[in-house]
Amino acid sequence: MVGKFLDYLRFERNFSKHTILSYQNDLEQFTAFLKRTYEIEGPENAATTMIRSWMAEMMQEKISARSVIRKASALRTFYHFLLKEGVITTDPMLKISAPKMPSRLPVFVTQKDMGLLFNEIPFPKTFNGVRDRLILEMFYATGIRLSELITLKDSNVNVYNLTIKIFGKRAKERIIPIPMILKEYITNYRKERDKLGLKKEYFFVDEKGGALYEKKVYLIVHNYLGMVTTVYKKSPHVLRHTFATHLLDNGADINSVKELLGHANLAATQVYTHNSLEKLKKVYKQAHPRG
Repeated sequence: MVGKFLDYLRFERNFSKHTILSYQNDLEQFTAFLKRTYEIEGPENAATTMIRSWMAEMMQEKISARSVIRKASALRTFYHFLLKEGVITTDPMLKISAPKMPSRLPVFVTQKDMGLLFNEIPFPKTFNGVRDRLILEMFYATGIRLSELITLKDSNVNVYNLTIKIFGKRAKERIIPIPMILKEYITNYRKERDKLGLKKEYFFVDEKGGALYEKKVYLIVHNYLGMVTTVYKKSPHVLRHTFATHLLDNGADINSVKELLGHANLAATQVYTHNSLEKLKKVYKQAHPRG
């Protein structure tokens, strides 16, 4: 049933390949636990007590709460599928409570440091230099996810109406406006790409015209952010956090930020308001007579 479940996620639910791989690994680990501990073949035969025992074992082994929560989510989705298919009649996850995630504010780069990046750091006048700067500009200007950036099609970048069309999680489409300043960088990048005669299916490509891979983009971002900030994380997702935080700090409506980020619900966006609230508290303490 695990194979059918993964096909269901892939073809009917349009889950990303990364999520499917994670769920597959989680189910394989749970299957191995059942066989080792209870001599049971297949997670479809598990009882609630067995699931609770697996989660307890993971907590004892100091596996992070985030990982345990994700594995519980994988099982919950799996058993919903089994109910839907009539394989089981009772959901063994009904009485399972996953551990609470410790609250942690998103890491972001300050507006001052982003200004340093784009105004003070020299980018090489080469194809790679022009492309790398545009990658950083695109992350910060749009809040695009890493997976969305590397799959962005050239035909979906429109410099005439200043928009990009994104296909995010669950293949959900959204249109994001881009600032006028990006028009110049996009035009220059396309000129450099054309000089090398590179393919134009994907917008961002490597020196041979192939689509960029995630590790390559991560290293580009990590390298340049390391020149201007000391935040402990220097990743594309930090630039997504930075995009959202700076919008809210400067008065953007939270529902608009939600749509730009492609969040399914407002709760996912509200985490960024905590950073803005901390900033307001700091201003209050410094400026108010009773602060």
